[in-house]
Amino acid sequence: MSVVRVLQVFTVMNRGGAESMIMNYYRAIDRTKIQFDFLVHRKEKGAFDDEIESLGGRMYKLTPINPLLPNNYYKALRAFFKTNQQYKIVHSHLNTFSCFPLKIAKEFNIPCRIAHAHIAIEPIKLKDVIQKNESLKETFKKLIKFQLKKKIKNAPTHYFSCGEKAGNWLFGEETTFTIMNNAIDTEAFTYNPEISKSYKKRNALEDKVVIGHVGRFSSQKNHLFLFQIFKSLLNKKDNCVLVLVGDGTMREKLETEVKNLEIANKVLFLGVRTDIPQLYQMMDMFVFPSFYEGLPVTLIEAQSAGLKVFASDKITKEVALTDDITYLPLTEDSDIWADKILEKMTETKKDHVELLKNKGYDIHKNAELVQEFYLKQIRV
Repeated sequence: MSVVRVLQVFTVMNRGGAESMIMNYYRAIDRTKIQFDFLVHRKEKGAFDDEIESLGGRMYKLTPINPLLPNNYYKALRAFFKTNQQYKIVHSHLNTFSCFPLKIAKEFNIPCRIAHAHIAIEPIKLKDVIQKNESLKETFKKLIKFQLKKKIKNAPTHYFSCGEKAGNWLFGEETTFTIMNNAIDTEAFTYNPEISKSYKKRNALEDKVVIGHVGRFSSQKNHLFLFQIFKSLLNKKDNCVLVLVGDGTMREKLETEVKNLEIANKVLFLGVRTDIPQLYQMMDMFVFPSFYEGLPVTLIEAQSAGLKVFASDKITKEVALTDDITYLPLTEDSDIWADKILEKMTETKKDHVELLKNKGYDIHKNAELVQEFYLKQIRV
């Protein structure tokens, strides 16, 4: 049997949660049987583009989807499928926007069309708009997504999700969907005291308590509150440093904010990195006060690395795979968060690799299951 090529659909292949997840699967599958190609909607080069091509994948780039005027996109996608008739499986990771590519995939009678839920968006609250906790642009984007959610079930043949909360949000509780775990290479993230020591030394952090965060710089991740928490923590213990891994449209605003809070000398912006497993080793605690998520792979990675995790209560409890995660309300004052972090600061890191494997989050077994699913669709 020839290699089965699966078309994975994303916005851009940068180091986001869903993108990192699918790359974990791509590295682990048997690429003599399954190959991933990627249809993306940004012309700029993504962080994973080179690796995808080195693994044998193809990159196709269309213009962004305009949800209000999609006809130009439909025209371009029809032209794409006319030229590329080899695809029998289209796996879309665009959440509510999956209704656009899957509509045309259905039109071309592609037999396996997967809509994949990666996020559960909190309802729009008037107080957030009034208090400017969320920009009008973000609120408008949310409104569009809530409208598109009504169309998501028109075209897929299969429904996938990172977890129960995200799947119920996108597809509805009455819909049966498959959980595709946000699995990781647990061995790569296992706590290693030698790596921890060497990375702290490399970054001149040997005598510091390192508070970590991994995620793109967007309003969803709630960095402004993270900075408030960190400032409260510094008032109680001044040898702490906040390390931020990631990048995004809000970077300039966030750099200005740490200056305004007079904590800039205690905050490291490390940008987009390829040595993520090693950076987790350098961290002591992990703080993640997002407004909403699906089932964040970063929290699985952090737990695998033995970190004490402090997450907002908006994040699904499904990600609590160990006893090292504490959920806190976003309505609580930053001092409360800081006190909880201080309480855990003396606890030692644990090796959670076997626990995560037993709970189904090691990539190798998961890759076998997904590979078998794809192959089964071709046999039907």
